Amino acid sequence: MNIDGKKISIIGAVRSGIAAARLAKRFGAVPFVSDSGDESKLASSIKVFQNENIQYETGSHTNRIFDCDFIVTSPGVPSNSEVLMKAKQNKIKIVSEIEFASWFCKGKIISITGTNGKTTTTSLCSYTLNKCGLVSYTAGNIGAAGTAFSEVVLSAGENDFIVLETSSFQLDYIDSFKPNFAVILNITPDHLDRYNNSFEEYKNSKYAVTKNQDKNDFFIFNADDENSFSGITNDSVKKLSFSLKKEVDNGSFYRNEKLIFSQNSRGEEICSAKDLQIKGEHNIANALAVLGVAKTLGIASDKIKSAFQSFEGVEHRLEFVREINGVKYINDSKATNVDSVWYALRSFNQPLFLILGGKDKGNDYSRIKDLVKDKVKKIYAIGSSAPKVYDFFKNIVEVELQKTLEDCVYKARKEAQPGTIVLLSPACASFDMFDSYEHRGRVFKNAVNGLK
Repeated sequence: MNIDGKKISIIGAVRSGIAAARLAKRFGAVPFVSDSGDESKLASSIKVFQNENIQYETGSHTNRIFDCDFIVTSPGVPSNSEVLMKAKQNKIKIVSEIEFASWFCKGKIISITGTNGKTTTTSLCSYTLNKCGLVSYTAGNIGAAGTAFSEVVLSAGENDFIVLETSSFQLDYIDSFKPNFAVILNITPDHLDRYNNSFEEYKNSKYAVTKNQDKNDFFIFNADDENSFSGITNDSVKKLSFSLKKEVDNGSFYRNEKLIFSQNSRGEEICSAKDLQIKGEHNIANALAVLGVAKTLGIASDKIKSAFQSFEGVEHRLEFVREINGVKYINDSKATNVDSVWYALRSFNQPLFLILGGKDKGNDYSRIKDLVKDKVKKIYAIGSSAPKVYDFFKNIVEVELQKTLEDCVYKARKEAQPGTIVLLSPACASFDMFDSYEHRGRVFKNAVNGLK
């Protein structure tokens, strides 16, 4: 798309905003970046803009935003924010950063979305492709320290791949975004605070990933989760599924502890669950999704197995931190919703001391009620949602309110017995106390590593 001379307003001055501004300027556009955040917290971004002569504003969104040909919005900006609502009233076109970057993409796009497992699956997919001799870039909504699509889009040649972790917020503002592979891992209630408490709206945002695909593209979905495919209306795309519970004719499934790829009902064993370094049935499902991509690309089974065997997982997702006097400390800060905690609790057989809480997103804790009753000895509740956590679980298990994450670690050090696990798996966003879930995870790990 020709954007030479276009005036582009970019909302959000962090990772994706910086990358989008640079990309816009590269192709002759005139970017203007606006962020309502405090200037002191955006110092590194401001330095970039000043060095590259990119106009910007901080502290508030002024009317200068609306003097543009279109707006590129970052995923952290809610659709019901005042600035986007006003842009819609002024009939200004709004696109997400992944939509904008896709206009310049020569490589093949693998878009991975879902409520849970996106980061691990995106990382495993890109790792597998690279390990098997292809060239793959990892980008998208993959954590605060990740890489924006706009930052790597020009690096990928026609035979290269960009594996994108794609959030519902990014998909809300796509127009022509067309992935060669669209993967939906699962869809459970999450971010309802940004979707008018409507699960249907949230699901429809996820389904948008397939809307521009055609007969040359692939849609891979979770056959065990009806929400992952029931609302897909695109009949032209080639469909594969994956399942932990049943055999599928075209796709991948799990049987007798083996990961199997099936094509026209003919199955081939690829590897054993024991070959995976990442543990838990949810990670078997993630690997099955990647298996569907890899085999469709014609990668040899032995190479896929070797990649799966050497992939060590991602930081902040069921990450082992340390063992002290027989007590293991596990960092699962990436668990920002109840469903993620459900998977985490099912991954352990030892008694747990659970750190729960943060910025609530409309959580329904009934999903983990029975697991907590069976596996958790005590809950330490933190953050703005601590009272809600306390009220829900107080008659099920001992719950104690704590002011800081460090306090939770120090208290657990005194109370946890050998053979137990101290698990940070908050079920909530981090923004009430931390900059990101990565920040929260680092604070937890620093506290644990500081214990004597």
